[in-house]
Amino acid sequence: MPVNACKWCSEIHVGPIGHPFKSCRGPRASIRKGAHEWGEAVLEDILVPVESYHLYDRLGKRIPHEERFSVPRIPAVVELCIQAGVDLPEYPTKRRRKPIIRIGKKEFVNADESELPDPDPEAPKPEILAEILDSEIVPPSSKEDTALLAEETLQAWEEMREGAKRLMKMYPVRACGYCPEVHVGPTGHKAQNCGAHKHQQRNGQHGWQAAVLDDLIPPKYVWHVPDVNKPLERELRNFYGQAPAVVELCAQAGASVPEHYKPTMRLDVGIPTDVREAEMVV
Repeated sequence: MPVNACKWCSEIHVGPIGHPFKSCRGPRASIRKGAHEWGEAVLEDILVPVESYHLYDRLGKRIPHEERFSVPRIPAVVELCIQAGVDLPEYPTKRRRKPIIRIGKKEFVNADESELPDPDPEAPKPEILAEILDSEIVPPSSKEDTALLAEETLQAWEEMREGAKRLMKMYPVRACGYCPEVHVGPTGHKAQNCGAHKHQQRNGQHGWQAAVLDDLIPPKYVWHVPDVNKPLERELRNFYGQAPAVVELCAQAGASVPEHYKPTMRLDVGIPTDVREAEMVV
């Protein structure tokens, strides 16, 4: 399934050719009058990578500015799963089997766990799928396989978002109100690496607030293409809907669209055949 990405901005389009809308805001966009220059997209254009610092102790001290390069950064969804109980050998974390004992607003001590039995190392653990190498990825061989793969991909996308939403109710996630920085933990880090507008007045400090699901897993919206064989028309822009890039990609591949995406995709809107008909629409 072809996906195009603009060479100057972050906008992408799922389809054989890019859309004709002049919405580019990248460098020298005024010279091109907002027109996009389309090229081949990569996976990171569809699934926007959001990274956060890995915490060995989620209840420990906040990461200071001086240690911002010594603490590893991993995908924020992975860090959320690690804090929720997933064990990855390369990213160790401290586990508590008893609630902490608070002695102040920001002070606490760990409960005595000496009387608890040692964890069983042979206890069954949830199976973690192994990463598939790029050299081992092959495209589907038939139209039926493409539709089946699209259904599986869309189901995995929905399961990931629903699971992350449920985990965020138990394990807090913070987002900067000025930039896309995300931190998985009860309080944000102290690294002064915010580069948003007027960051000099804040000395590069982030403005932490409670994150929402779209901060952790950004749904990159693209224009919905009603007919893959017919390109979008610039004059009929008001009649087209939008959908997350993953949903649009799977829909064009043959997957059935979930109900909660249909309103934004405007599947119930009739597309005029030409500009003259569009001017007659009330």
